[in-house]
Amino acid sequence: MPANKLFVGSLSFNTTDEALAEAFAQAGTVVSAKVIMDRDSGRSKGFGFVEMSSDEEAQNAIRLLGDQELDGRRLTVNIAKPMPERAPRPNRY
Repeated sequence: MPANKLFVGSLSFNTTDEALAEAFAQAGTVVSAKVIMDRDSGRSKGFGFVEMSSDEEAQNAIRLLGDQELDGRRLTVNIAKPMPERAPRPNRY
C-alpha cells in the first residue's frame, strides 16, 4: 500500500467526505477523502481514508492533524495498512 494513503480514525458520525478533504488540505494536496459508511444503516463507521499527493504530504498530515480535533472528536491519523484477507461472507439470503 502506498505511504501516501492515510487511515483516519475517531471521526465524528457527522463528518463528511468534503469536511475531511478540507481539513487535510492544510497539509498539502488531497487526491481523495472518503468517510466509510455502513452499507446497512447508511451511517458513518467513524473512520475514513485520505490520499495525499505525496508521501511527504502524508507525513505532514500525520504531524499536523494527528491528535487534532475535527467536528468535536480528536483524530487518529496513520499510514493505511492493507486490509487482511478474510473468509468470504456467507450468503444472507
